[in-house]
Amino acid sequence: MKAYRASILWFAPPAEGPARALFEEDGLLVVGPNGAGTQLVQAVGSWAALSPSYPGIAVEHWPGRILAPGFVDLHVHYPQVDVIGSPADGLLPWLERYTFPEENRFSAPEYADDVATFFIAELLRNGVTTALAFATSHLASVDALFTQAQAHHVRLITGLCLMDRHAPASLLNQAQGGVDATTQSLIDTEALIQRWNGVDRLGYAITPRFAPSCTEAQLRGAGELAARYPDVWIQSHVAENQDEIAWARALFPQSRSYLATYDDFGLMRKRAIYAHCIHFDDSDRALMRDTGTAAAVCPTSNLFLGSGFFDYAGADRIGFRYGLASDVGGGTSFSPFHTMLAAYYAGREGQTKQGLSLSPQHLWWQHTVGAAAALGLDAVVGNLLPGCEADFVELNPQATPLLARRTARATNLDELLFALIVLGDDRVVERTVVSTIGPQPGVETP
Repeated sequence: MKAYRASILWFAPPAEGPARALFEEDGLLVVGPNGAGTQLVQAVGSWAALSPSYPGIAVEHWPGRILAPGFVDLHVHYPQVDVIGSPADGLLPWLERYTFPEENRFSAPEYADDVATFFIAELLRNGVTTALAFATSHLASVDALFTQAQAHHVRLITGLCLMDRHAPASLLNQAQGGVDATTQSLIDTEALIQRWNGVDRLGYAITPRFAPSCTEAQLRGAGELAARYPDVWIQSHVAENQDEIAWARALFPQSRSYLATYDDFGLMRKRAIYAHCIHFDDSDRALMRDTGTAAAVCPTSNLFLGSGFFDYAGADRIGFRYGLASDVGGGTSFSPFHTMLAAYYAGREGQTKQGLSLSPQHLWWQHTVGAAAALGLDAVVGNLLPGCEADFVELNPQATPLLARRTARATNLDELLFALIVLGDDRVVERTVVSTIGPQPGVETP
């Protein structure tokens, strides 16, 4: 066992109310092995109260620093690292001009491995220890990302991108050995599930890119796999852009809505995450709630592409789960601080016109406990309660002169957290700690 002494931020159990942060100015975090190679939180609280119970334990003291749960990124595209910041008129032109040509390069295993190596390092550098990520339609891209995540003990969920129409031919799922492309994509998906799901800290996500890129046969097959493997995840996109919505409605006129298309094919359930979820009505929101499906809120990409604003008031009124996501490369930063600040803007300027002012605690919750709960992993990651995996970050509230000046004047926790959200970036993250025992290059392990 090992202990860390610093200021500590974590969240109360959900039963005690949503988004309630706990903070100890002089705290102690105790971690220890679970017998299976993973470090778990054993205790968290004040130094004065806890330290007598752990005489002789090795303690690392980080004065002036804050320990907080590792961030959870609920939607990110690893093949889009090198198109981040590309100018375009909107979502569909951006896909055609930048994204599809870049993703085509991932048929080469060495290229996929190079980007995957950078991508995992960038997640960790920004304090992200759990991610739900898109790969491409190439097997090499999936294997490369899983391999790098496993090497660095990141909790990562990804899957083969399913797309058998309405994209460049070289990006569509490919036929093989006399088997048509749609059938082969489902065979490959099942083989990848069996190879990777549940290995170390890895999970598989059945991944239709979005409904317009998939035939009915492919969506039906994906739904059948989701029923056969209830412990895997599902990820896709929905209701991001009005042109995209019109296209989906024309392709699937029998469905009540774009969102309902996924339900019609058995692709809405717990552990299903849909990115964006901007242009919803209350029937859509109720469908999310009733199926246990969650939304990945992507504020930096929604602002960048002019797609609209996630309706926080509507989501809370109807009651479905959501969490924050970078959505790189439509999203403009890997930094959770930038994402949380953009979410604040989205609440203030959202389509409800209610001028919501999301609290700093709620913003932070969305990128930790809330995102973990959306994945069905809130008892595992995203928090520092006893029993959680010991993923955490060491934050420096004096990382820049302006931040140091502002945090020194914080009179309560909300002011401290909001200063970090507004003024923080990757420089705030001094150390990322992952829960698996063993030396990690550039990353601390307990």
